[in-house]
Amino acid sequence: MSETSTIEKDTAGTRIVPTMSLREVVMFPKSIVPLIVGREIYIKAIETALEKYDKQIFLVAQKDPSQEHPEDTDLFEIGTISRILQMLRLPDGTIKVLFEGLRRASWDAEHGIMYINDIPMVEVTDLPDMAARSAEGEALARATHEAIEEYAQINRKLAKETALAIASITSPGRLADTIIPHLRSAFHRKQAVLETRNPVQRLEQVYEMIQEEIAIFSLEKKIKGRVKKQMEENQRDYYLGEQLKAIHKEMGRDFDPKADLDALEAKLSAKDMPDAARDKALEELKKLRQTPPSAAEYTVLRNYVEWILALPWNTMRDVEIDLVEAQKTLDADHYGLDKPKERILEYLAVQALVKKLRGPILCLVGPPGVGKTSLAKSIAKATGREFVRLSLGGVRDEAEIRGHRRTYVGALPGKIIQSLKRISSNNPVFCLDEVDKMSTDFRGDPSAALLEVLDPEQNNAFNDHYLDLDYDLSGIFFITTANSLQSIPLPLQDRMEIITIPGYLETEKECIASDFLLPKQRELHGLQKENLTLSRGAILEVIRRYTRESGVRNLEREIASICRKIARTLVEEKNMAKQVTVSKSMLGTYLGVPRVRYGLRESQPQVGVTTGLAWTQTGGELLLVEVALMPGTGKIEITGKLGDVMQESARAAISYIRSRSELFGLRRDFYKDVDIHIHVPEGATPKDGPSAGITLATCLASALLNIPVRNDVAMTGEITLRGRVLPIGGLREKLLAAHRGLITRVLVPKENERDLKDVPKAILKGLEITLVESMDEVLCHALKDVTRTALFAGEADFIPICKDLHKVHDHPTTH
Repeated sequence: MSETSTIEKDTAGTRIVPTMSLREVVMFPKSIVPLIVGREIYIKAIETALEKYDKQIFLVAQKDPSQEHPEDTDLFEIGTISRILQMLRLPDGTIKVLFEGLRRASWDAEHGIMYINDIPMVEVTDLPDMAARSAEGEALARATHEAIEEYAQINRKLAKETALAIASITSPGRLADTIIPHLRSAFHRKQAVLETRNPVQRLEQVYEMIQEEIAIFSLEKKIKGRVKKQMEENQRDYYLGEQLKAIHKEMGRDFDPKADLDALEAKLSAKDMPDAARDKALEELKKLRQTPPSAAEYTVLRNYVEWILALPWNTMRDVEIDLVEAQKTLDADHYGLDKPKERILEYLAVQALVKKLRGPILCLVGPPGVGKTSLAKSIAKATGREFVRLSLGGVRDEAEIRGHRRTYVGALPGKIIQSLKRISSNNPVFCLDEVDKMSTDFRGDPSAALLEVLDPEQNNAFNDHYLDLDYDLSGIFFITTANSLQSIPLPLQDRMEIITIPGYLETEKECIASDFLLPKQRELHGLQKENLTLSRGAILEVIRRYTRESGVRNLEREIASICRKIARTLVEEKNMAKQVTVSKSMLGTYLGVPRVRYGLRESQPQVGVTTGLAWTQTGGELLLVEVALMPGTGKIEITGKLGDVMQESARAAISYIRSRSELFGLRRDFYKDVDIHIHVPEGATPKDGPSAGITLATCLASALLNIPVRNDVAMTGEITLRGRVLPIGGLREKLLAAHRGLITRVLVPKENERDLKDVPKAILKGLEITLVESMDEVLCHALKDVTRTALFAGEADFIPICKDLHKVHDHPTTH
């Protein structure tokens, strides 16, 4: 060996790189091999290669693997230039390195190994393959492909992916280099293959080694079969069984593993399940018999068999369909909700005709507290099915749906299979609650796993990772619930029938409170019907002044609060027969100061103040819009925490007024001399949507023309630049808010006439609904004491708020 302190530049075809010797391992080009390196000198060589030599290092095998510090003569002359792919430091000071072979090379043994800063370095020269006859190489490659296919069948350690990759290689040299690392031959024979530069000769050597391996494997199989036949199976089982009994008796245990497994086998034979599931369970039971009860694997295998036994594979509950009784059940449990009830009764009618129908998949969407989950329970009751509920709120792991594979410690099936284990039939009503509350992280997307569960074309073969068996979910009536569709992926929405459950109207809440909630709370608090009575006015006051919600949960809490106070009074006075009637004026005593305000109409018509209608998740609301005009330079101020859409509606309203300024008797450039401030009160509440367009335009016209807006009129509708009135949503809730706010006339877009059928007759009876198509009609109905002819002919009796805004007409009738 020689030692130097400098690195010479590469000469033609040679270079100087770090080196490392291998013990009983031969590195080949195009192969990837992990190695544990513990010798300090080679750890430094690897670190140097990573830092200075483009991760390249020369790997060469030792002739004598027992030598700790080999000399120059102890190394073979040919090795492989390799690239370092990964390096991991282990706690014991060694490192684990992943090498990739690049190409053959020889090292200069005459100069020997050079130590540069204590790093072993060698001068290497690339050794490309020699030219070979193509016909012979092609024939040998075909023979080798056939041999490796036979070898893969008898050697299970050779992965199928590896065999497929080998089958795609046609180059003789590369084929030989790819196969040789997977053979069990001695390292000196592998070194001889590495040193063979002729690719055809190299592949011929590999082919011979494959044939030898096949012969050895065949001989091993023959020997094992001969030995196995020599053992009497019955005698072996009897002998081992008696030994186990003696062992358990000495340890004071009454547990008999054989009898226990026999009982499991009997249950499997009697269980009604698919043949594939039974065969899989019996196969696992066979492994269980061969496993000692003290082994950890015993518990894993037994749990798996018990899971298969516990599931209701082919067990179906008989469903007697009576549409009249189903209707009564749904009506008794829930007030209203006509569309969901109608869809459920339709499904039952079809099932009664065809006897077999794939389970429907409904998605009930609505705000909290409207009865989505309880409706699912009622469906189970009405259809005679069992009920299963699974909450998906906060689920962020795909394995929660599909389960974990049995390779993991403590693995279990997914929540779907776990829920089915708790019931005795495979056709329940399955409620997937809060399906919009799932999230996604690095462990997967649970909503993607639900695609198979909720697809009627696929869920007849749902594959849980733990069971690794196809389970039929097609008979299950799936119902999902959600508060919003925005967070549900579109592919998942496409698999479900969406049924929207809107918030309850005030009239519906009143009926629910008097017919359902009050009797329920009286019973829970030990009160008789005579002990507590709530007047109609008191119930309405609780709904309006003490709750603001779409559902009835808070309403039930307030009624429960009244019941508790009445119960305390009865106990303190020791008068269990006392009768208490709570009126509207008494609510302050029981519930305290009102916590919610609701909109009422203005007491007098005012200029620049218009009543609009808004929809919220908790119901409809009156929406006041105010406009103030000030001398200025044409600035427009919009306040009230309005969203982008509502601000655009305000600008569209201003543009409409400007486009018709001459018809209103205004100068064309009136806006240059006045500042306009548009404000919507309750500035802390966000507001958005296009339905306030005609309200904003009416308010602007009132302020500019100095004409009051009728205080008994409310309106809703989207406005266009041409003054057309477009349809809006939430009409039912908006009309209820108008009725509650003592409004007598409501201006509604003509295209919303079809939605009036969904409004209760009691609400329509107290309102005059005026259908409008244009802004001209809106102004004539909304502005006080103004007719269409007078308004647009300049003859309206008004006092201009600013004379300079209006045009002086010699012939006003021309307009």
